[in-house]
Amino acid sequence: MKLFSFGKETQELNPKPVAPPNVGLIEYKLSTQEMDYVWRCINNVKEGRKDANMKPRLAGNIKSSYLLNDRNEWFFNNTIQPLCNKYAEWFRNVGKKFPARQYHPYYMPDMWVNYQREGEFNPVHDHSGIYSFVIWMKIPYTHEEQNRNPIAAGSNSKKIGVFEVTYSDLLGAHQSWGFQMDPKMEGTMLFFPASLHHVVYPFYNCDKDRISVSGNVMINTAKVVNDPYPQLGSIYHEGATF
Repeated sequence: MKLFSFGKETQELNPKPVAPPNVGLIEYKLSTQEMDYVWRCINNVKEGRKDANMKPRLAGNIKSSYLLNDRNEWFFNNTIQPLCNKYAEWFRNVGKKFPARQYHPYYMPDMWVNYQREGEFNPVHDHSGIYSFVIWMKIPYTHEEQNRNPIAAGSNSKKIGVFEVTYSDLLGAHQSWGFQMDPKMEGTMLFFPASLHHVVYPFYNCDKDRISVSGNVMINTAKVVNDPYPQLGSIYHEGATF
């Protein structure tokens, strides 16, 4: 480190970076067992059922979205709840300040599959609840081939087919972070706070569906946890004092 003189004194400067705490995302690769289970959920969808149609509840401008049945909450118990705990360990328990006098467990009230065709998209949006996730089940294109499209030529922001999150940084400036889609991303989940805004850009010149699964984690106020020291990653912490 350089030495600087101030009058008759010489001082060695010792700068250090300071990064205020912030939240982030978890990227997780599903196991073969988890992928097989999610595919079974997808294949069991009764597309003719009116109550299975999720489109009226979602922001997506896409072909179709159908509600999935997480039988006996297998996926929540074995995959999602452990990720709630891990998120609390690595970042913070996002639901900790929920204004309740008691402890309530997290649960996953809905999970759905999305079928997206070329030219379709999800506009910038967020989700209800505390946490959300997306799993890419089938990606029928690569980022490189999609961005050979003439409309991307010369662009310094090649986002055809990209999944992107948007947020404000410490200075309040708008920032974005993109995930380039490729078949190698199949079986990958992103787990993040439900209020994090994100967008799914359209893809082109591909006649196959892009298939993804999403879900939300919320609080089950119908249940009360009496354990005085609950696992804060998977349980809402007592919040405001009234």
